[in-house]
Amino acid sequence: MTEEKKTTATKTAAKTTAKKAAPAKKATTAKTTAAKETKTTAKATTAKSAVSTAKLSGATYATGKRKDSVARVYLVPGKGNITVNGTPMRDYFKRRVLQMILVQPFEITKRDGAYDVVAMVMGGGLSGQAGAVKHGISKALEKAEPDLRKALKAAGFLTRDSRVVERKHFGFHKARRSTQFSKR
Repeated sequence: MTEEKKTTATKTAAKTTAKKAAPAKKATTAKTTAAKETKTTAKATTAKSAVSTAKLSGATYATGKRKDSVARVYLVPGKGNITVNGTPMRDYFKRRVLQMILVQPFEITKRDGAYDVVAMVMGGGLSGQAGAVKHGISKALEKAEPDLRKALKAAGFLTRDSRVVERKHFGFHKARRSTQFSKR
């Protein structure tokens, strides 16, 4: 009987070892596949960054902020093309009002079509992102041509709009929205 228990125990141990070994092989193949994908995306990103760095080497850089959005804006002398996150402005901001917000600094300073804009924006919604890009464009214009500061400052484009969403408070539905009053 003791011999039967030993052989059964060794067979069970062999089965569990075999079961544990099989997923390990799958995990290593998944890791190598993920590593290959990472390498290819890294190569593509490096190629894109090399191209964009070559284009933006003589650019004026500024950071714009609005609500929860942060925009990195590069201003290059050009024909007036505005690109946001790699797409044209009209495709990224579909609403006409948001497109008008982006062009305001150029209209105030009478620099329509003088500069190309490349903006990378993240966080927040579309309205906040449009305001962040506008703030970044204004700051970059001021860096590129310091004599435009007076016009941009008078229009209020250089001031960071510090209004943000108020946090939710305990016992309330939203920041200030309280529960419905019940008389009885």
